[in-house]
Amino acid sequence: MVDLQAQYQRLKTEIDTAVLDVMASTRFIGGPEVDGFRKDLEAYLGVKHVIPCANGTDALQIAMMALDLKPGDEVIVPTFTYVATAEVIALLGLTPVMVDVDDETFCIDLNQVKAAISPKTKAIVPVHLYGQCADMEGLMKLVEGTDIHVIEDNAQAIGSDYHFSNGRTVKSGAIGTIGCTSFFPSKNLGCFGDGGALFTNDDDLANKAKMIASHGQSRQYVHDVVGCNSRLDAIQAAVLRVKLPHLDDFAMRRRAVADKYDAAFAGIDQITTPVRNKRSVHVFHQYTLMLNGLDRNGLKDFLAENEIPSMIYYPIPLHEQKAFADSDSDRDFPVTQKLCKSVISLPIHTEMEEDQQNYIIEKVIEYVRTAG
Repeated sequence: MVDLQAQYQRLKTEIDTAVLDVMASTRFIGGPEVDGFRKDLEAYLGVKHVIPCANGTDALQIAMMALDLKPGDEVIVPTFTYVATAEVIALLGLTPVMVDVDDETFCIDLNQVKAAISPKTKAIVPVHLYGQCADMEGLMKLVEGTDIHVIEDNAQAIGSDYHFSNGRTVKSGAIGTIGCTSFFPSKNLGCFGDGGALFTNDDDLANKAKMIASHGQSRQYVHDVVGCNSRLDAIQAAVLRVKLPHLDDFAMRRRAVADKYDAAFAGIDQITTPVRNKRSVHVFHQYTLMLNGLDRNGLKDFLAENEIPSMIYYPIPLHEQKAFADSDSDRDFPVTQKLCKSVISLPIHTEMEEDQQNYIIEKVIEYVRTAG
């Protein structure tokens, strides 16, 4: 699905030098590499504050803690997403309120959000799924003048640009109250282990998030709030600092792969290719097809037989997970339920070779013809 070895070989000289420099310095926690990456990412995103942390799940949790969300407060999330989005809500004693997603972009449905807002609603978590943004202009207008915060889950879309109707362009994750991302190795901007970060333009919120990520410390041994231990280590920061200047190129390479898939599958009734929202530049963390009247498991098995990986993101929606059995399990989520039965993701990455992609396309079309 992702060729991290080939990407490493392309950047090997830079990465090896950066990692060895950290090892020679023995500044493994904090230090100049973490601070340098923070500043580089702030400049790239156009935000005042980046707070590095240990992983994307921690980033979401720290964001909710920094916003002073209390047990019983409601947080609206899409039910078609990875579990981490809702997991931290439950861990903090908050109430996840799940809503359906848009049937074209697969991101949170604004109309469903409107219907779900109650006096207890304190936050909305739009997930920028597969590499493009949710309807951020609509969401920001919806919460304007309220005390509802927007926490962007930007783990799959870092580097995407969002275009507002007034011509303003903002990087994904830098639009809401606070943004969160993951640097898991397979992400578009991935490190060599775990890592994450929060982004915000709010000075007070940034200071509080920074404290929370370091045991609630305002300075050494002075703990103003209850926090956690969530740090991006210097080796990971060094790797990310090398990769960040390549992020736009990574996105361009992924879009080229997506363009070729789109062209190859155009006109095949059994396949719906990804919709590209004109407001959001798609960075294609995943290339996800929706199958129409085609046996998904049959296709997945056929691809596996031909040594082609594929993945299903996601086979079970949040509201059907045992861990969230008490959360809206009696409601209908028709779009999510359809997607969970019909989506399949094909390999897409920065190092895709033409013959590799041609082979994948050939086998998908072969299966459609034989199964049809």
